[in-house]
Amino acid sequence: MRPGSRSLSFCLFSGAEALLVRDTDLVTEICPSPNHGERRGCERPDHLILHYTGMKTGAEALARLCDPQAEVSCHYFIWENGSIVQMVPENRRAWHAGQSSWAGVSDLNSRSIGIEIVNSGHDWLGEGGQLPDFPAEQIASVIRLCADLLLRHPISPRAVLAHSDIAPGRKSDPGEKFPWEALAKAGIGHWVAPAPLSAGVSYGLGDEGPPIRAVQALLSVYGYDLTMTGVFDAATERVVRAFQRHFRPALVDGRADFSTLQTLRNLVTALPSV
Repeated sequence: MRPGSRSLSFCLFSGAEALLVRDTDLVTEICPSPNHGERRGCERPDHLILHYTGMKTGAEALARLCDPQAEVSCHYFIWENGSIVQMVPENRRAWHAGQSSWAGVSDLNSRSIGIEIVNSGHDWLGEGGQLPDFPAEQIASVIRLCADLLLRHPISPRAVLAHSDIAPGRKSDPGEKFPWEALAKAGIGHWVAPAPLSAGVSYGLGDEGPPIRAVQALLSVYGYDLTMTGVFDAATERVVRAFQRHFRPALVDGRADFSTLQTLRNLVTALPSV
């Protein structure tokens, strides 16, 4: 199906044996990927992971997600115009998260639904070296699909995540241009207003001591996979960057400045008590 088409159609990247029945009426295209398996230790997905495709074109990304040799896939794929493609049944384990961790969960492929959003991302910057925007109609479809998934699966707000949240050492998607606040206004994900940029305390590479251990502890409590060493090392910087991309996107520099720390504290405070 080409972007712009509205009727349900089938793509030809996969063999006819890969029969797939859509899980939601929001789907306008079926494009089965052979890259999936049984979920392990989880009957129903309880995480939702958002990605950008990170390739020059959506067609190239769709073809790769259907290539058995690539060994990658997702459940849903959303074109720039908002058309939604289903590639893997929701009850199957798609291969989108890779080596990752969140709140002590390491096999996130088994625990999640993966959505790939067509956007060339950090490797294919737009005019002026800027990250490309996500079109409004595409984000509207992301919101509709996420809302539909949240109605049907036990996914908590804190479990709606960026690929960069669960794999901060490897991934940057869906990037700081992704409008998480718009999703939050629609009741999707965990969010607080980012604290404004301002002068004040700021920690970075090489800093150490109790304040650094406290920052690492807060990030770990929220869900990031980070060891509390008391040293602001490269791993800590990568996690801070991932946090900023999701929750304080105005400045992504890997420094734990006042704005980043206040936003983090507010998020942890806003977590539901158990």
